[in-house]
Amino acid sequence: MPQCLLKFLGYVIYFWIGDGDEPIHVHISKGVQTPNATKVWLTEDGAEIANNNSRISDGDLKKLLRYITYNQNRIVMEWLRRFGKGELKH
Repeated sequence: MPQCLLKFLGYVIYFWIGDGDEPIHVHISKGVQTPNATKVWLTEDGAEIANNNSRISDGDLKKLLRYITYNQNRIVMEWLRRFGKGELKH
C-alpha cells in the first residue's frame, strides 16, 4: 500500500509499505501508485534512478531528481519515522 509523501509536476512521490528492508528510496508515478513504478534511490550525493518503469520523460525525470535531492532530509526523516530504520544507497 502506498504512502504519499510529496507531489511535484503532477507526479506523486511515495513510499510503498513493505519496502523498509531496502535502502531508502521513493517511487514516482502519475495516476495509479504501484510498487513497480519508477524507483529512485537516495544516496550520499543525492538521488539515483533505480528504474524508470513509469516511463517519465527525461526532462521531468531530471526535475524530479533535483526536487528529491532538495527534499532528501525530509524524505529520510519520514522514512525513519515510518520504517524505524534505513540507510542511503551506496
